[in-house]
Amino acid sequence: MNTSTSEALFQEAIKMMPGGVNSPVRAFGYVGRNPLFIKRASGSKIYDVDGNEYIDYVCSWGPGILGHAHPEVIEAVQKAVVDGLTFGAPTERETKLCKLINACMPSMEMMRMVSSGTEAVMSAIRAARGYTGRDKIIKFKGCYHGHSDGLLVKAGSAALTSSVPDSAGVPKSFTEKTLVALYNDEESVKELFENNKGEIAALIVEPVAANMGVVPPKEGFLQFLRDITKENGTVLIFDEVITGFRLSAGGAQEYYQITPDMTTLGKIVGGGMPMAVYGGRKEIMECVSPVGKVYQAGTLSGNPVATAAGIKTVEILMDHPEIYAQIDESAKKLAKAYETYAQTKGVDLTVNQVGSLLCAYFTKEKVDNYDKAAASDLDAFSSYFGKMLDNGVYVAPSQFEAMFVSAAHTEKEIAKTCDLIMNL
Repeated sequence: MNTSTSEALFQEAIKMMPGGVNSPVRAFGYVGRNPLFIKRASGSKIYDVDGNEYIDYVCSWGPGILGHAHPEVIEAVQKAVVDGLTFGAPTERETKLCKLINACMPSMEMMRMVSSGTEAVMSAIRAARGYTGRDKIIKFKGCYHGHSDGLLVKAGSAALTSSVPDSAGVPKSFTEKTLVALYNDEESVKELFENNKGEIAALIVEPVAANMGVVPPKEGFLQFLRDITKENGTVLIFDEVITGFRLSAGGAQEYYQITPDMTTLGKIVGGGMPMAVYGGRKEIMECVSPVGKVYQAGTLSGNPVATAAGIKTVEILMDHPEIYAQIDESAKKLAKAYETYAQTKGVDLTVNQVGSLLCAYFTKEKVDNYDKAAASDLDAFSSYFGKMLDNGVYVAPSQFEAMFVSAAHTEKEIAKTCDLIMNL
């Protein structure tokens, strides 16, 4: 595998950008390599600047559910581009996409379009605070909700107290209203509510945690969150930036049959373009300006090109529900391959799989929370990543990211990947 051009481009990039990248995980620092520079992508494959071909299981971190450069989505984008890239004014496409999302997720009675998942989450929390008149929020250790100041936190010396900043540049005062519970631990949530009665505006959760690898909710956990938030007048926010339109057309809320008060969606609703959505119950969303007093705005929100891509992507997913059965089955085959590898080679490895999301952890214990995920053997993961990449399979360059399967992955490509896994 020749990577000389990627190496040269990386040396130029590090002169202009921190770490040579525009998002930290791209730097490959977790796996002891320098990043590949990608030239193009098509279907299930990506191609680097040196001409190397890879079966892609990153899928732009999730939105590539139909595969790269789907012809119908590309055609919709090309038609939209001719009319202009951005207007900063209302378009018919915005309403059309909202109606499609509402048809799939009826809990999103009203919604707002923004440009990133971070912006969607930040805005949803602001709306929840404005609606409830409360300041505190609960998040879960290991769940990532973007890089806004109030959510870049880790647990303090006692895991269930107000949190300290998890990033330089974030004042402690920005995070002191953020409480941290333990994912899949009901008692930790109960304790926070008991110690902060009448003060918690919102509880935000990834219904399937997908930023500490992939950790599914324990049976009854999401229903417990629904019940305790309702009892306390707290807004339940499902961060479906990863799971929305991926586990099903109705996201995790359809998959698990739990209705949140608010939902955030990410790039998949823009066909992979820079776009996101937040929304929920009408009475909450009517607190948002210009109807209410919660301010939020964005020049590129509801961008006409992104909405064109999003409409076509959602329409395809709605018209072809068999896609979900296909990608779920493919993910099951991959999960089985990891399990077979662990058993036959005597390797400490466990795998979690939910729908088309999966993650192989290099640890013996079943992973159901952040601490167990963090106990994984990162050196073993780095070795595994290198072997996969050197054999033409591109997986996330971090132990704590998900593996994504798309509709473009063929049976032959899944079989090839399984063979590689079992013979690592």
